[in-house]
Order: sequence, then structure tokens, then C-alpha cells
Amino acid sequence: MEIYLVGGAVRDKLLNYPSKDNDYVVVGATIEEMLQQGFEQVGKDFPVFLHPKTKSEYALARTERKSGSGYTGFEVYAAPDVSLVDDLRRRDLTINAMAQNEQGLIDPYGGQADLKAKVLRHVSENFKEDPLRVLRLARFAARYAHMGFTVAESTMSFMREMVCSGELSSLMPERVWQEIHRSLGERSPEVFFDVLRQCGALTVILPEIDALFGVPQPAKHHPEIDTGLHTMMVLQQAVLLSSSPIVRFAALTHDLGKALTPQEQWPSHHGHEKKGLSALKQLVSRLRLPNEFAELSAKVMEFHGHAHRAFELKAQALLKLLEAIGAFRQASKLDGFLLACEADSKGRLGYEGKAYPQAEWMKEVYSAASAVNAKEFITQGLQGKQIGEAITAKRIRVIEALKKAR
Repeated sequence: MEIYLVGGAVRDKLLNYPSKDNDYVVVGATIEEMLQQGFEQVGKDFPVFLHPKTKSEYALARTERKSGSGYTGFEVYAAPDVSLVDDLRRRDLTINAMAQNEQGLIDPYGGQADLKAKVLRHVSENFKEDPLRVLRLARFAARYAHMGFTVAESTMSFMREMVCSGELSSLMPERVWQEIHRSLGERSPEVFFDVLRQCGALTVILPEIDALFGVPQPAKHHPEIDTGLHTMMVLQQAVLLSSSPIVRFAALTHDLGKALTPQEQWPSHHGHEKKGLSALKQLVSRLRLPNEFAELSAKVMEFHGHAHRAFELKAQALLKLLEAIGAFRQASKLDGFLLACEADSKGRLGYEGKAYPQAEWMKEVYSAASAVNAKEFITQGLQGKQIGEAITAKRIRVIEALKKAR
């Protein structure tokens, strides 16, 4: 039995990049031998085990063969006669196909050279076995873009072939969303979407985002013109403002409605805020998004224009905006909303460094309005509907006073 540290831990160690988990490959062992040594098997038919103490993953050396036509699963072959080189060959990228033991680095497919060259390259034609690898590669591109990593042209060609084959359409929504969610947590998530667009996968995975590219906006407010470019710039700003994938996703999807504007109305996009809600609903349903992502995205989409005009809004409109966001139920909803709106404002050519005072103003309005509660009206003897009406009336008066004091 031989044990090797493999994959991401080896890659990130060579890059001096922080790595969370250590994964190991075991060569020359059987399932029974692993169980006898106290390892806990993950799943009945999957040759991966958890170490009895560290809980690190130990996988038997294995090969994977496609079973059936299209992407319908894999036939996994794990046995003592599967070599380390065989196991590494089935991996996606050369930089993930290295191993290490006490004797040193094992690198049969040139991963270390590709690390130095900053290239993301497939190991073999086995890359085509799993269409999810297209998304996974795009995520690695987003993670290491700041280091200068790019996708090898031969690998990009591979991915285009995979997209043309139609196999990406067979991916389970949960797997697709998992990769999108992970990409939103990377340092340069806009690169994830750029790589998918280059290989044609974006129109399959997120057609609502892909449709934004090539759609013009008024140059007066959007010097960058292209809505798709604006969307990527907004995402970049969201990364600078927040680590929350929920906020970043809301920033990504805020302008979906602009893709629905008839061409004869370009570059104007009147009413795009409400038009986009149907596209967002389809996206949410197709990828089975968690409620918190869907909710904030819808609020930002529908009301980001109101936030930008916050100083112009009357007291009653400001109060309705806060109520619509759900700020009085949960203050954090306002924080996430304003972060995404600020990202939208700054995600324009030449606006990146400009302040967004609307956020502080809305927080000030919220703070004053939220101080008004039911207690004082209950003591006055008001009941039921009267209390709600009294709260609304006083909140409007409080906001009007704030506006006059500005």
C-alpha cells in the first residue's frame, strides 16, 4: 500500500496559495484493507474513505470510464492494480494531476511546468468525460486570474467541442449552481463568466446573462455602452464591496431586463427593472436557487433605480422602498440591497472611484423610521389597523423632517 498527497493540496503548495483540505490517493489497497484499518467508506460503491482521526479523504487509485451515451454517469474501476499514473490521468487539469510523497513530487503530465507558465490545460481526452469540468475550469480561471493564469487554446477548443455536443444540457441543476456559487466566492468571478462565454457555455448555463452582451445602453449614463460589459464591471465592484455570494449574485443579475428590450427601443431600456423579473424567475426555477439569493436579486432588480434616486424621492416613496426591501423585518436586507446598488453605480466606466452617498442617506432614513414602533400608539389606546396607520403616518413625518434638515 502506497499513499500520496494529490490534487489541490499539491497544486496550492507549489503556488504558495492557501489550501483547506488534503486529499490522498492509496495505491495497491482494497476496500476491505481500508476498512480493516479503521477508515470510514463514503457511500456504498464509491472507493473514497475518511481517515479515522483526521477525517481527510483517502481514495483508492481508480480510473473512470464513461457508461452509456451522453453524460449518463461513470463506470468506476478501483483495484490494487490501478497505478498512480493511471489515477492522475483521469483528472481534469495538469495542475491538478500531481502527487507527492516522502520521496518528492510525482508529475507525469507536466503540471509543474504549466504552473510556471500559468496555463490551465487538460490532462487528456478524459477531460471530455464530464461536462461539469467546463465550469470547474472556468472557476479555476476565476481563482487564479490575478496570478496571470489563462486557458490553453487546445483546452478551450476541447470545451467548445463539448458545448457543441450538447452534453452540458444534461448537467443536473444542483451541480451547475454549485459551481456558479463557488465561482462567486472567487477573487475574480467575472473571469468565470468570461471563460464560459468564450467557449459558448454561457448561453447554455446562463442564457439570461449571455443575452446582455451586445445590448447597448445610453452613453451619457453608461460610457462602457455594452450591457454585458457593464454587468461584469458591476460584479467586479461587488467583489470589492462584499464577500457575500448573495450580494454578488444580485449584482450579476440586476439588469437582466435589458436583454428583453426590443431593438427598436435601444439604447433606452424603460421599464427594464420589472421586465427582468420574469427572466430572473426562470433562472431561479431552472437552477433551483436558494430563497435568499432569489429574494435579494429580485429586490435589487426591481428597485435599484429607486436607490440611485434616493435623494429625489418623497418621504412616502422612501418609506415604501424600505418596506418593499423588507428592511423593517430584517436590517441586513437593507445592507445587502445597498451594497448591490452601490456596485451597480460604480460598475460604469469612469465611475469606479465615485462615492455613493445614497447608501448613507437611506441608512439614515431607515434608522429614523425604524425608531417609530407600535408601543406609543398602543398606550394611546389605538388598536388593530389604527396602529399600522399611525406608525406609517409618523414615519412619513419623521422622514420629511430629515429631508428638510438636509
